[in-house]
Amino acid sequence: MPVRMHTASPRLVQPPPPPPPPPQWGTPGHVTAGVKMAALSEPLGLERDAFYTALNVSRAIELLERLQRSGEVPPQKLQALQRVLQSKFCSAIREVYEQLYDTLDISGNAEIRANATAKATVAAFAASEGHAHPRVVELPKTDEGLGFNIMGGKEQNSPIYISRIIPGGVADRHGGLKRGDQLLSVNGVSVEGEQHEKAVELLKAAQGTVKLVVRYTPKVLEEMEARFEKMRTARRRQQQNSYT
Repeated sequence: MPVRMHTASPRLVQPPPPPPPPPQWGTPGHVTAGVKMAALSEPLGLERDAFYTALNVSRAIELLERLQRSGEVPPQKLQALQRVLQSKFCSAIREVYEQLYDTLDISGNAEIRANATAKATVAAFAASEGHAHPRVVELPKTDEGLGFNIMGGKEQNSPIYISRIIPGGVADRHGGLKRGDQLLSVNGVSVEGEQHEKAVELLKAAQGTVKLVVRYTPKVLEEMEARFEKMRTARRRQQQNSYT
């Protein structure tokens, strides 16, 4: 009896789809890929987040320049956005965010910490409405000190202020600190609403570099100095009256 052999009809095997082409330089895809590649070699924590922020701002500015040259988008809108990204205000936001990120004592993953830092940054700038925005000043700590004096504190019912920049001192040579700056934090430790002595101790304990978050409000300092002068005058009069 003959044996019938059944042969299966050949199946066509579809080749795998080709990999997507790499994103072209200057496109959003290229920016994302660049950030992912950079993440493999960048440190974790605040340094990584600061790197991401600076990289994204830089890439965004590059993309805006390319779009302006292409003529696809009205140049006025692109130039306005570019001015915002390159402004001192944008830099101040980034600096304060980085400083607060290292200051806040919050448990949780990176997303929770980033969200809390963002809210604290918004609160810091909202609190400065009507005044200059917070900024970060970094000074080297040397044997000659920091070259400025502070006044005020909780015990005097006033903020802590930079009352004097010593001529020729570190702060004077650096040029970033001003008389009339309100001191908000020292090396990540907030001094808002704190005693005068706490700020002094933090400044003395700093090693190598001191990072200050300050806000320029000279009128408030002038009012505070005038109030202190009235108090001193009243005490002198009281002492004179006690001697007579």
